[in-house]
Amino acid sequence: MPGHDALAFHRSDLTEQEMYKLMIGSVVPRPIAWISSKSKDGVLNLAPFSFFTVASRNPPTLLISIGPGVGEREGTVKDTLTNIREVGEYVINMVSEPLGEAMQRSSANVEPQRNEFELAGVTPQLSKSIAVPAVFEAPIAFELKLDRIIPVGGDHLVLGIVERVQVDSSAYAGNYKTATENWKPLASMAGDFAGLTSTFSFDPGNRQE
Repeated sequence: MPGHDALAFHRSDLTEQEMYKLMIGSVVPRPIAWISSKSKDGVLNLAPFSFFTVASRNPPTLLISIGPGVGEREGTVKDTLTNIREVGEYVINMVSEPLGEAMQRSSANVEPQRNEFELAGVTPQLSKSIAVPAVFEAPIAFELKLDRIIPVGGDHLVLGIVERVQVDSSAYAGNYKTATENWKPLASMAGDFAGLTSTFSFDPGNRQE
């Protein structure tokens, strides 16, 4: 039960932006999906999204939520969504702390013809199962083929099936586990970012998945 000093906010009393701020400030930390995609004309795109999670174990499926364009491109469809819809393939690159500034550069609103790998200052690396490159500098990259796109209000849920995973040897702990203390994942925190703090465990009998 909330305490006596708890504040309550009803959706009908809030603007879209006010509710959005409450959500992104509460649902934290969020991993960042640094998505590389390619237009039907072959132009490379790279952009970060923090509405990102695992959707299914079998088939292995990752979920991202892509909203409409903002700022000077408000109300438009983001290039990432257009590319995924038209090409059907993309890569989710995981962002480490050292890649934070490059990731931030790729979040700028630029014309669709701009190669955002160049803007971010990172290197395309050929994928093996799809035709879209990964970020060479990323510690982990998931090669995905589009499963489906589900409209939700003004946003779109994008479900992609993992075809192949690239893991840098320094980020691999063996037995199909990653060494998070080595690759230092970066998380989104309501406009700011956070790194990984010391980890700890609870009683395995009470473990939640």
